This record gives sequence, structure tokens and C-alpha cells, in this order.
Amino acid sequence: MNLTPKLKAKLKELPKEPGVYFHKNAQGEVIYVGKAAILRNRVRQYFQSPERKDAKTRALVAEIDDTDWIVVDTEMDALFLESEMIKRYMPKWNILLRDDKSVSYVRIDMRSEVPYVSMTRNPDDDGAEYFGPYYGKVAITRALRILRRIFPYYDKPYNGRKTLNTDLGLTPGIEVGKMTPRDYKQSLRRMISYLKGNRKKLVRDMEKMMYEASEKGDYEKAAEYRNQYFGLKGLGTKIVFSDKELLDISSDKALEELQDILGMDKPPVRIEGYDISHQSGKNVAGSMVCFINGAADRTKYRRFKLRKQQNNDPESMREVITRRMNHLKDWGRPDLIILDGSVGQISAVRGIVAAEKIPIIGRDKSGDHSKNARVRIVIPEGVEDYRMMELAKDGHISKLIARIDEESHRFAIQYHTLLKRKDALR
Repeated sequence: MNLTPKLKAKLKELPKEPGVYFHKNAQGEVIYVGKAAILRNRVRQYFQSPERKDAKTRALVAEIDDTDWIVVDTEMDALFLESEMIKRYMPKWNILLRDDKSVSYVRIDMRSEVPYVSMTRNPDDDGAEYFGPYYGKVAITRALRILRRIFPYYDKPYNGRKTLNTDLGLTPGIEVGKMTPRDYKQSLRRMISYLKGNRKKLVRDMEKMMYEASEKGDYEKAAEYRNQYFGLKGLGTKIVFSDKELLDISSDKALEELQDILGMDKPPVRIEGYDISHQSGKNVAGSMVCFINGAADRTKYRRFKLRKQQNNDPESMREVITRRMNHLKDWGRPDLIILDGSVGQISAVRGIVAAEKIPIIGRDKSGDHSKNARVRIVIPEGVEDYRMMELAKDGHISKLIARIDEESHRFAIQYHTLLKRKDALR
């Protein structure tokens, strides 16, 4: 096996901490993403005893020209980060080597009076929330087992009967009057927040709730929050990126290509995506998602309930962007804004972002919201002109823009659905 000098040097630098690794080909494209409890051991295994590996793995290794990694605090962080990075890069070898039996989703139907948590390989269009995909059933099973000690939940439909799990504290105890269905749902929402990646914010919120309950004299509730707070702290909730690791990820081909296309001084580190969702002008919701160095940072997501309810996406987008620009100091400043829309949406906000000298582009799907929609972007030029650009479907930029657009669309629909349910209960 002939290793390049660059790759040999990288293999010597590998740390002994848990993390996520990125195998790249000679063109710098990420071709495989994996997680590891010990990065040094896992990554080096690819280049040892090739005769013991199957044909597909040998073919993958033959393509590897370079490797990078992100160190995290815990194996659980590596599990969730791996899922995010695979969705971000869509590496070809993850698909070619994937065993569908090892891909799992976590299913939770919050519409049920007493929800339960389960795993499945095939998400259905049944209104439940699905989280994943997670690669390796053993890993996500173990992660859920740990989370269940912090956020007790039912793993089967509720029947009101006491079980051994009740005595072990692994269920919320509705069957013995320990918790109400409403309190159970609140606890479950906190676990969902963890699954979505909001771990840092969740720890802060839990600490605040713990002290507030104590000040009100609700010591039982304060004890519950305390247990969850210290349980989360014990998991190692913060993903740590060193300067070198940030540099590795920011040299992503998509970010470099965006810099070239838009004539930017440097690759965009913080990219924000926006979308509008409504039903004939009712319960109009706006979404803002944030990607740092090409990866979703859900702690920075924001949602907007539109003050003016109207069936006019460009005007609704204008309101959202106007409100966003009022928070440049406290929310942070984007390097690039991507709108779900074409010339109409961009025209509505062009002057607002130009005043702040923030680049903006739109994704024109021409009504096609399927995952197979082509990636055509709209780029403002001059004072009033626009340039349309059709991107290669499998290109670096296409994958990144499609991922950002998919997230902003999902987040907008999620909030619109919540507003619609609240409106129906009035």
C-alpha cells in the first residue's frame, strides 16, 4: 500500500480522543465520513492488513489521499456529529459501503398523549418526528440508553401498567403518579433538543430552570432539573474545535468555490439560510438556519412569527431579513445569506443586506421542492441585474446549498405547523 507523504504525516498526528474523521481523495473531495471512540486506532486500521479487508474497503482505501478529523468530548458527540457530516457531504463511499440494516432513525410522535421512543430503519410519512440517520445501531442504542437515565421515557405504547423500568426510574412514572403527561412531554422535548444538537444551550437552560424552581420553593421540580442538568454536564456537552480543525473544515471545496463565484475575499464561515412557510397566507412562519464552516449549528437557528399575515413570500421575506439585521451584534454577522426563492425574494431584501455589505444569493427551485430538485442559484449583480447559474448536481456547492435549503425549509414548516396547531386550539 503506497501512502502519500502527506497522509503518512497525518497518521502520526492522530489524537487518542473520540471524534469524526474525513477521508478525502486527490481532488480534496470528502469520500467517507466515520466516527471513532479513539481516532488514532480507528483511522490507522484502514491502512493495516489490507489482505483482511473486503474488496469495497480496499477500493475505498486506494482512493484515500488525505484525512482530517474533528475531536469531540464524548463518543455520543461523535455519533451525532457523524450523522450531521454525512448529511452535509453525502460521501459516495458511505453510500457504497452502507448496510441498510445498520442505519437507524429515532422515532417520537409528540402528537400522542403519552409518546414513546422507538427506533426504525424506514421513516414513514406518519406525522411523527424522525431523527437521524445514525450509522450503527449499537451506537445509537447505547446513546439512547444513556439519555434515558437523564430523560426517562417509554419505549413502548403506554398502557398504564407499572413495570420493572418504573422501579428503575427509566420511565417518567405516569403510571404511579410520579409525573403528569404534560411534564413528561416537556422532559421529552428537552431530550429532542439534545438529539437535534442543541446541547450547549440545553445545559444553560437546565441550570436556569433549576435555580428558578428553587427560588419559587418548588424543590421537587428543582431536584428533577438538577438531575438532568448534572446528567447532561456529565456527558461532555460541548464539541471542541481547535484552530487547526477549523482551518481543515473551512478549506472545504464548496466554501472555496463559493468564494470564487461570488468574488469574496475569503471563504464564507457563517452561512445563513432563510425560508417562508404558510397556508394561503395564514400562520406565516419564517426560518433562519445557520451553518458554520459548512456544518449546521442548531444553537444559532432562529424562527419568526410574521407580524403581517399575508400570502406574499417576498414581502414576508423582507420582514424576516429586516428583523434579522436588527440583531447583527447579538446574534452574529453572516458572511453569506441564502434565500429559498428567486428574483422576487432577492429584490425584496436586496437593499437591506446591501446596506450591511452582506452577500446574498437565492436558490430557484421553480416550485420543485423534492430532494432531486436541480440547484440553480440567482446572484445579484450591479444595482439591479441578476445572474442565473446552474450548478452541477453532484458538485461541492450543490450539496452544501441543497443541505442548507433543506434545513431552512424543514425548520420553517416545523414552526408553521406549530403555529397552525396553536391556532386550532383557540
